Amino acid sequence: MNLGTQTIGPTDIDPVLKALAAALHGEGPAVELSAGPDGELVVGHTETPGCDDAVAVVRTSGSTGAPKATILTVEALAASSMATALALKGEGQWLLALPVQYVAGVQVLVRSLFAGTRPWVMDMSGGFTPEAFTAGALELTDKFRFTSLVPTQLQRLLEAPSPETLAVLRRFNGILLGGAPASAGLLDAAREAGVRVVTTYGSAETCGGCVYDGVPLEGVQVRVADDGRILLGGDTVAAGYVDAPEATDTFFEEDGVRWYRTNDLGTLDADGRLTVLGRADDVIITGGVKVSAAHVQEELEKSDGVVSAFVAGVPSTEWGQAVAAFVALAANAAGTPAGDHAVVLKEEWHRRLGLLAPKTVLAGPELLMLPNGKPDRLAMIDRLNALHQGK
Repeated sequence: MNLGTQTIGPTDIDPVLKALAAALHGEGPAVELSAGPDGELVVGHTETPGCDDAVAVVRTSGSTGAPKATILTVEALAASSMATALALKGEGQWLLALPVQYVAGVQVLVRSLFAGTRPWVMDMSGGFTPEAFTAGALELTDKFRFTSLVPTQLQRLLEAPSPETLAVLRRFNGILLGGAPASAGLLDAAREAGVRVVTTYGSAETCGGCVYDGVPLEGVQVRVADDGRILLGGDTVAAGYVDAPEATDTFFEEDGVRWYRTNDLGTLDADGRLTVLGRADDVIITGGVKVSAAHVQEELEKSDGVVSAFVAGVPSTEWGQAVAAFVALAANAAGTPAGDHAVVLKEEWHRRLGLLAPKTVLAGPELLMLPNGKPDRLAMIDRLNALHQGK
């Protein structure tokens, strides 16, 4: 049940901070944030039946289906905030550069409240641009500075950065990078630029990132099930979903530990470091051969001019499923139109990858993205289906 809403401007964060602070202290109902029809932020208060210590209700991204309303409690958010401070070796001031209605944005505000620091909100009314990010970063005053970004944002910041943009990037004590896999090329570029990037893995169901650079945060446990799925357990796991609190196929308890069953595949090395291999549903069976979409994506991103790629299987009368790819090309890729360059790439991939090479390729300046910076998988699959036409 919604208990009323308030619409605020894109950089007016005070009502959100006030509502979150009240909920953290048990003095107000859970906060639910959403985007209005014109992109404005809507601050709502909602009931969470069966959960008295809820602070926030966060919608999952909906990149693979209908978004779910995830309940984040005081204990889970406090554990996440403390563990993040330990991993980053300190608390500090945060720059909010992501939509606040998603878990990464909410966490910037929650960490600021626990740290007693004033976050600064980047003005994204004109979209995410290096100039707006730089202007926001220049407003930070604390000695220790942090922000959260998705790979697409960092890619834009590192493409021919101005001296001022490079300076503010290097000034951050840590830049949390999550929401989607980051290519090896992007991480190499960040290191070469002297930018302190921490890759994160997690979801709304774990209060955001709970594994940093492959290592679980304090109080977080990681297992890999017999079917290869990653299980995340411990203090940061959400209380459940508003509409399905007893989703035992997703959340379960074992030996006093609460666990979340992800839809990702992974491996743990001898030191307990996690490697995420891709989604459990990203296996493409083409011509009777099982192909990992994540592996093909990684191979495509090694090609010159390819900034990022998305790979999926599309229905095919000949192959059962055909490998298809949506690729983002650098602005100066071979100096040729996207369509022509896609033809050149298809020929290269056919020679190099054989059966793994995509049968259909759709190229453009960037991938289709959701408002939170994650790839819009459903939209890109629709485009690839339409282009392939079931052949």
